[in-house]
Amino acid sequence: MRLFPVRFSASSASSSMASLAKMLDFYSGFNPSPLSIKQFMDFGQNACEKKSFIFLRKELPVRLANIMKEIALLPDNLLHTRSVSEVSSWYVKSFEDVLEYEKAEPTHDNLQKFVADLDLIRNRHNDVVQTMAQGVIEMKENEGGQVDAPTESSIQYFLDRLYMSRISIRMLINQHTLLFGGNPHSGGRHIGCLDPACDLSDVVRDAYENARFLCDQYYLTSPALEIQQHTCEPTDSLPIRTVYVPSHLYYMLFEVFKNSMRAVVEHHSHDNNDTLPPLKVAISKGKEDICVKISDQGGGIPRSQTDQLFKYMYSTAPQPSKSDLHTVPLAGYGYGLPISRLYARYFHGDIVLLSCEGFGTDAIIYLKVSLVERKFCFMIVLNTFCFQALSDEANELLPIFNKTSSKFYRATVPTGDWSNQSSDMNARQLSASTPKRYNDFVQDA
Repeated sequence: MRLFPVRFSASSASSSMASLAKMLDFYSGFNPSPLSIKQFMDFGQNACEKKSFIFLRKELPVRLANIMKEIALLPDNLLHTRSVSEVSSWYVKSFEDVLEYEKAEPTHDNLQKFVADLDLIRNRHNDVVQTMAQGVIEMKENEGGQVDAPTESSIQYFLDRLYMSRISIRMLINQHTLLFGGNPHSGGRHIGCLDPACDLSDVVRDAYENARFLCDQYYLTSPALEIQQHTCEPTDSLPIRTVYVPSHLYYMLFEVFKNSMRAVVEHHSHDNNDTLPPLKVAISKGKEDICVKISDQGGGIPRSQTDQLFKYMYSTAPQPSKSDLHTVPLAGYGYGLPISRLYARYFHGDIVLLSCEGFGTDAIIYLKVSLVERKFCFMIVLNTFCFQALSDEANELLPIFNKTSSKFYRATVPTGDWSNQSSDMNARQLSASTPKRYNDFVQDA
C-alpha cells in the first residue's frame, strides 16, 4: 500500500512502516461510530472515566485511520509538499500514540497518562488547517499557479472530509479531557464542551465584539449590531436557548461577521455618511430549526460567485504570509466559510448565503431543533438539568473511508457526496451505515 512521506530511522524503517500499514488496514476496516448529542449529554451527566477510555482507545484509531487512508490518496504534487508531509507526520504520530493504549488496563496511572496524551494530540493538530492551506499554496506555486479542474475537485472533496474528521476527533478529545482532566467543569452548567442552555444571543455578541475589534484595527471603523429574537411557540421564553457546543457556533458567527464587516466597510468607503449601516441579526426558533440570520448591506455577491465562497481554493482577500500563520487575520486563506459550514453540518445544520447584488447578503445558520434540543428545565436550587425527549437521531456527520473512496480522487467531474450541498441523500447514507455503535464498543471491551 501507499504510505505517507514520513521519515523513520534507517534501522527501524522497514518494521515500523510494515506495522503501521497493518494497523491502518485493520482500523480503517471499521466505520466510525457517530454519537448523538443525547449520547454526549447522557454520558456526561453520569461520566465514567473507564468507559470513556475503553471507547476512545478503539474509536480514535478508527477515525484517524479512516482519514489517513484518504491522505494517502492525494495527488503526488500535493502529498509531497513540505506542509502536507508535516500534517501527515502529525497523524502518524497521533495514531501511534493512541495505539499504545490498545490493550492497556484502565488503571489510575493509565487513565491520567491517557488524558495527558490526548492533550498532546489535540495541541499537535492545532495548526492542521493553516498548514494544509500552506500546502495547497506550495502545490500551486510548484505548478506555476495553475491547478486543473479535476485536481481542484479532488482537493475540495478531501479537505471537506479532513476538516470534518478533525472536528469530530477534537469533539471526542475535548469531551474526555474536560470531564476527566486536571480542571474539569465543576458546579457549572456545561457538560464537557456542551452547554445545555446555550444563550444564542450571548454567543452572537461575543463573536461580534471580537470581529469588530479586528475590523477597527484594520479599517478604524466598524458597523453596529442589532439583534432581534423570535419564537413560534408562545410558551417559549426569551432569550432563545438550546443544547449546543458554544465554540462551534462562535466559530461560524465570527467568520460570517468578519466577512460582513469587511464588505460593509469597503462598500461604503466612499459614502459621505459617517455612519455605516448596521449588521442585523435575527434569531428565530421554529419547530424544526433554530435560524440565526446575519444581514448586511455590504453590496452583495454576484450569483455566479456564491458557490465559489465555499471553495477552499477561492478567496477575495490577499493571502496571509507564512509569518501570519498563528495570527487571526480579518481575511486570508478563504477557509473560514467552508469550515464554518462543516461545523454547522456536523450536527445536521447548515449555512446558506442569500445575496442581493448591489445591496447586501443574508447568511443563515441553521441549527436543527428536532435533532439538537427539545425541552429542558434548569433547576437553579439543585444546580441540575432535566432533559426531555432529546432525539436519538442527532448523530455526528462523519466521513467514512471505503474501497470506492479512491474514485473521488480520480473523478474528472464533480461527484455527488455528503460534502456537496445538494447531496443530502449521500449525507444520510454515510452517517447511518455504521456497524458498531458507542454501547457496542463499551460492551465488547
